[in-house]
Amino acid sequence: MKVEIWSDVMCPFCYIGKRRFEKAMKEHGIVGAEIIYRSFLLDPELATDPNKNVTQHLAEKKEISLEEAQKMNDYVTKMAAEEGLNYDLENAVVANSRNAHRLLHFAKSKGKQVEFKEALLKAYFEEGKNIDKMDILKSIGASVGLVEEEIGKVYNSASFTEEVIQDIQRAQQIGVRGVPFFVFNEKFALSGAQPLETFKQAIQKIKEG
Repeated sequence: MKVEIWSDVMCPFCYIGKRRFEKAMKEHGIVGAEIIYRSFLLDPELATDPNKNVTQHLAEKKEISLEEAQKMNDYVTKMAAEEGLNYDLENAVVANSRNAHRLLHFAKSKGKQVEFKEALLKAYFEEGKNIDKMDILKSIGASVGLVEEEIGKVYNSASFTEEVIQDIQRAQQIGVRGVPFFVFNEKFALSGAQPLETFKQAIQKIKEG
C-alpha cells in the first residue's frame, strides 16, 4: 500500500489525523506500507515571530477576539488529547514552515522522512520549538539519525525548494483545499482529520481493491 499525505507542520489537525491514520493502519495489521509526506503551506507568506503565540496569530488572521481564538485552541487541544497528544499551544511559536518542508524532502532522500515528520510535529505542538530555526531543526534531525552539518547546508541553500513547489502544484491539480489530505494507492482520497472508523473503512476499500 502506498499512502501520500499532504500536510503542514504547523497544522494542528494534521498531527491528529496522522495519529488516527496510524491507529487505523495498525488495527488492519498493515506494516511496511510506503508512506510519503507531501508539502502544503497553509500560510506561505507567514513571518516567523517567536514573540507571538498561536492564539494571537489565530485571532489576527481570523479577525476574532483572543477569547474566541483561545476557545478554538482549547477545542483542538482536547481533540489531540483524545489521541494521546499533549498539545501546548500557549507556547507554540508562530513560524513559517517552508524550511521544515525542504528538510522533510531532504530527510526523504535519506530514508528518514517518516521519523523526521513525527519529530517535527512533536517539537512544534508539544515542546514549543521554533521549527524555522536552524539550530532547532539540526537538533530535531539529529534525534532521528540525520547529520547536523548536512541539515545546515540544506537550510542555508535553496535545496529541495523545487520539490516543495511540485508538491504544492500537484495538490492544486488534484483539488486539495485543506490538510491533512490522504491519497491511497493514487486512486482513493480522504480529506481532513477524519474519525478513526472512516480511516478504517478507507483502508478496507483499498485492501479489497
